[in-house]
Amino acid sequence: MQLNRILSPIEITEIIGDTDREITSITSDSRQVAPGTLFVAVPGVSVDGHSFIPKAVEAGASVVVCERLPEQLSTSVTYVTVPSSAIALGYMASEWWGNPSRSLRLVGVTGTNGKTTTATLIYEMARLLGHKAGLLSTVCNYVETTPYPTDHTTPDPLTINEMLRRMVDAGCTYCAMEVSSHAAHQHRIAGLHFAGGIFTNLTRDHLDYHKTVEAYLQAKKSFFDNLPATAFALTNADDKVGEVMLQNTSASRHTYSLRTDADFRGRIVESRLDGTLLSLNGHEVETLFTGRFNAYNLTAVYGASVLLGWDNEDVLRAISALVPVAGRFQAFHSPKGFTAIVDYAHTPDAVVNVLQAIREVIGPKGEIITVVGAGGNRDKGKRPIMAREAAARSQRLILTSDNPRFEEPEDILADMEEGLDEEARKRTLHITDRRQAIRTAVALAGPGTVILIAGKGHEDYQEIKGVKHHFDDREEVREAIGN
Repeated sequence: MQLNRILSPIEITEIIGDTDREITSITSDSRQVAPGTLFVAVPGVSVDGHSFIPKAVEAGASVVVCERLPEQLSTSVTYVTVPSSAIALGYMASEWWGNPSRSLRLVGVTGTNGKTTTATLIYEMARLLGHKAGLLSTVCNYVETTPYPTDHTTPDPLTINEMLRRMVDAGCTYCAMEVSSHAAHQHRIAGLHFAGGIFTNLTRDHLDYHKTVEAYLQAKKSFFDNLPATAFALTNADDKVGEVMLQNTSASRHTYSLRTDADFRGRIVESRLDGTLLSLNGHEVETLFTGRFNAYNLTAVYGASVLLGWDNEDVLRAISALVPVAGRFQAFHSPKGFTAIVDYAHTPDAVVNVLQAIREVIGPKGEIITVVGAGGNRDKGKRPIMAREAAARSQRLILTSDNPRFEEPEDILADMEEGLDEEARKRTLHITDRRQAIRTAVALAGPGTVILIAGKGHEDYQEIKGVKHHFDDREEVREAIGN
């Protein structure tokens, strides 16, 4: 592709060199540079891409896009300075792949909890209604039914646009994607054309990166601030910052709620461990989902579906056919009469939501055993809060290892135990080995008990000292129940 075309959508400060060049590839990773590559120097969290410009030039880069010029310039290279390399990368990636987001009805979902479920269900809804669709999510990316593994909630701009191009080429007309706060802050979604945006909720998370809740909020809000006037913005009216998300958006504004008047009103009629009878704008629908948090997710999906122009009656019928996402309130029933729930809940609010959902079904006298840990090298402040909230809503608590990463598991559990008072400590077991913790919970469970195994959900690994070891809570539960 000609360089002039690639540069056409971006804001440029200065160009040094020839722009009449043919580009063979674009990358922000100097290790992927080959002759004819356009290298984008993006300032990162831990490393600055500008320091790799000499390496990229040595490897054959013919163009360098950067925010500041290197000290030494090569006469064989064209240098393009821009106000923001990250934003420029997004727009150039879109142009490189033929602006695929403009050929799709792209819906982004942001928020602390519920992103994966909401995005996945919109994708499933589209397919149930006869449309070809794609999905970009934490669990897996899909082009129609073809899976593509994912390492990040929201990939880098080049990967996003490559996936969207695959979707367009496969005949997809819709795509749902999770939009993480990291991705919004790092401009990974720059250049994408959204048909709609959904806000689920905001609670404490990722403060290791954003440092403050306000900065975390602003990262989420920036997604809505940049939506076009042709898009819809759908927010949770029951969340205290729901309306804040809509303050500066050009998109049409809509709300959903379980508690107050809204454009899309959900109400739980009856809740069970295997499903919920839900009222959506006055229409009762039997669903396979449990819990108030899932009622919010389904209400958001219903609202988005209507705003996308799908027939209301068809949408209501399809909602009853939707199935839960892997690792999200996934139930395993034992012949001995107890149930184990595997859920991805890894924030205090998510743990509270799942435990409340269980309590609403089994009543105040039912026994809950919670197995939970916290990730290493992440926000330490949420650890004691998670333990405290779990203990307050469980008869027994087992603290265990999650993904310790480069921390010692014992140190993480010690941080969690700081949130427990003396009474809660008496009901708490400290079992670092996660497999043993799950087996212990199963051994302690009696008829009617519900075990919550929180934190990892769909993940099939434990990350320890930089190495991912195979570990799947769902496999462990099946084996423990079988034994």
